[in-house]
Amino acid sequence: MNEIFSRTSLLFGEEAIESLSQKTIALFGLGGVGGYVAEALVRAGIGKLLLIDNDTVSPSNLNRQLVALHSTIGMPKTRALAERLRDINPSVEIIEYPLFYIPETADSVDLVCCDYIIDCIDTTSAKIELALRAARLRIPLIASMGTGNKTDPTKLQVSDLSKTSTCPLARVMRRELKQRGITHLKVVWSTEVPLTPIGKPIGESGKPIPASTPFVPPVAGILIERTVVTDLLSYKGYFQCIPHLSNLTPKYATTPLGKFAIQGEYASNIPSYPHRMERIRTKGREQR
Repeated sequence: MNEIFSRTSLLFGEEAIESLSQKTIALFGLGGVGGYVAEALVRAGIGKLLLIDNDTVSPSNLNRQLVALHSTIGMPKTRALAERLRDINPSVEIIEYPLFYIPETADSVDLVCCDYIIDCIDTTSAKIELALRAARLRIPLIASMGTGNKTDPTKLQVSDLSKTSTCPLARVMRRELKQRGITHLKVVWSTEVPLTPIGKPIGESGKPIPASTPFVPPVAGILIERTVVTDLLSYKGYFQCIPHLSNLTPKYATTPLGKFAIQGEYASNIPSYPHRMERIRTKGREQR
């Protein structure tokens, strides 16, 4: 086993680390939330990442984004983050997609090979498209709701979208996805009522510029990473034989849509999200 992960294996075991090294994660959005998700996933031992973001690093990112350094200003975020992640684990496989993900460009990213999809983007149409594609492919998805205009990271939590309140983005997502037949989505969101930025600045697009801090988006990112890793390991049963982690193992109910986590400390507030079906190997390629 790679010595990088020796401390993590003391909790989860070497078999679990090996399992994570075989997983492929698609990460959309590499900003204040997504950058921390990416780094934590690589440090946990995820073997392959698809990084999707069309933005470049700017000075206004320096207050909160992991990828933002004076030495990376002007670089595509996908390239800057990929270089950083390879410096942490040279064995990680990274595919860069420097594109603006919207329904019109969605086919550019092949999600079939993914074990999990992570949505850290703030464009509503893109978030809806991801949710629809994940549902069709039966791939687990977790989405970040709004972290801007907030100051209290202790108000962040993981739950089903149907349980959210106070978050304007979650409100829009509930309405739009319900119209498309999706009523459940795993999300990270905050119970904190958004604050109003001083001066109410307007960006070039004509939309208000959200305020952001160095301590709310990173916590959201770490919560997402923890959720993804424990999801992947719980589904395979790696926690069942470890007494101090056995409460992370959810119970499942089989429905026409697949397996749903229905109880357990970790899954108790996420009652209805289908897990990925088992892989079927066909002609040398993994499919689901």
